[in-house]
Amino acid sequence: MNRRLALASFAASLFVSLPLVGSAQSASEWVTRGNAASDARNAPEAVAAYEKALAADPNNYEALWRISRSEVDLAEAEPDADKRPAMYKTAQENAAKAVAANPSGAEGHFVLAEAFGRMALTMGSRDRIKYATKIRDQAMDCLKIDPRYAGCLHVMGVWNAEIMRLNGLTRMIARNFLGGQVFGQASWPNARRYLEEAVAVDPRRIVHHLDLARVYRDMDLPDLARAQYQAVLAGDLIDYNDPKYKTQAAAELKKL
Repeated sequence: MNRRLALASFAASLFVSLPLVGSAQSASEWVTRGNAASDARNAPEAVAAYEKALAADPNNYEALWRISRSEVDLAEAEPDADKRPAMYKTAQENAAKAVAANPSGAEGHFVLAEAFGRMALTMGSRDRIKYATKIRDQAMDCLKIDPRYAGCLHVMGVWNAEIMRLNGLTRMIARNFLGGQVFGQASWPNARRYLEEAVAVDPRRIVHHLDLARVYRDMDLPDLARAQYQAVLAGDLIDYNDPKYKTQAAAELKKL
């Protein structure tokens, strides 16, 4: 009798464990499908696949950070500006979950910084200031983990540039009255340095070239800006919004 009970208990334990194994495999498979869709520049299909991965394993780190990245891409491409903030908020929530699931993962900090940054760009100057510290903190946490993470180098370059594009009075108010002391660390040389590093680490991604071109333009370095715009136009399509970046580069190059 005891032997029968032991066998029954063993069988029950196997039965209970099977769905867990199946779920893990299912999540992994859906992440793989999502990655393939992302590589094919199909962000909607990638999001759908990552959602199924998270249904199977809600704390799957790769699914969380990757769905956030694709959600940011979709929000950026959304033609209705009124819909973008809610889309960026969803991306922020998934990125925050990724950071909670794996605080030592550079990718999670990157997508959270990116989601914060894109949300900030939908706002006016005063509201944008509120996001500045959050963006910088996540990007710097990413770079502490991986100093050559191109996405975070890019975020820091754009962070410096966007602060320098604010008028001097706004920056002064931010530093002295809105708790934005980190604004004093922003500079055009820092914007240039970070974006040049992003281009050096990952030269195939045309968005790095585009934002570096804009920094050169705003620093009154037209020849350097022109070369970067041309690199955008000549570059391969890799990311979901690359066609949009090429269109922007062509228009900005004409005005240079």
